[in-house]
Amino acid sequence: MTRSSHRLTDGRSRSASSTPQVAASAPRVGGTPNVSLRRRAMVEVLMGAALVASLTVTPAVGAHAAVKHLKAAPGTPAAIAEGDIRTTDELKSALTVDDDVAANDVSRDVVMATAGIDTLKQSGTNADWAKMVLLFGGWQQTDANVTVMLRWMRQENGTNNWWNRNNPLNNGFGSGGGSGLGSYVSLVEAARYCAENIKSGRYPGIVAGMESGASADVTAAAIWASPWASSHYANGAHWSTRPVDIVKAPVGAWG
Repeated sequence: MTRSSHRLTDGRSRSASSTPQVAASAPRVGGTPNVSLRRRAMVEVLMGAALVASLTVTPAVGAHAAVKHLKAAPGTPAAIAEGDIRTTDELKSALTVDDDVAANDVSRDVVMATAGIDTLKQSGTNADWAKMVLLFGGWQQTDANVTVMLRWMRQENGTNNWWNRNNPLNNGFGSGGGSGLGSYVSLVEAARYCAENIKSGRYPGIVAGMESGASADVTAAAIWASPWASSHYANGAHWSTRPVDIVKAPVGAWG
């Protein structure tokens, strides 16, 4: 091989081959492809097919399940199948009760609001004192019980001065006067002693009338028959049933 020397401008020289160099050979076209590439292509094809299958099958399964729920036998409202589209009236008509089931009667307690001592004191009328006696005695403040108490108070001390000596019923128990002419320090004390005397065991008829919620006339008859008044109110001849005026006592009388 013959080489020739070429002078460069910088004084150096390079050798050039007289025979051209052969370029690197290009890859072969054709022949057997790489095995790993073929395997990866196959995997990608299979994954694509699986994805298409899932998109196609899932809605069909869901639709089938929905139809199945809609066709499920409807149950009673206590066990309604999913997808039950019956109306409220249809659900009510589906309720059934066995023939041997009996209806139970429901009893409810009657709750009554009762004024306390302080409330009755603030109001301060003869009706409030009557209610206070009932409160201390543990009796209901019914209209009949309040009415008979007011009539009783009127027969003992009148209406305009019903708080006389702070002893509206002329009670001898605890007042310092066995004949009923004693007095109490306050109308509250008078109410408490009055209830205690009525419940002492000497007046069972009056207690029975108060406890049973009897009419004012029935309890009044028990008062006449009792030893509370020696006159026995002339067995009712000295007992008025006309309405009783409501009168307020002086504030100081309540203590």
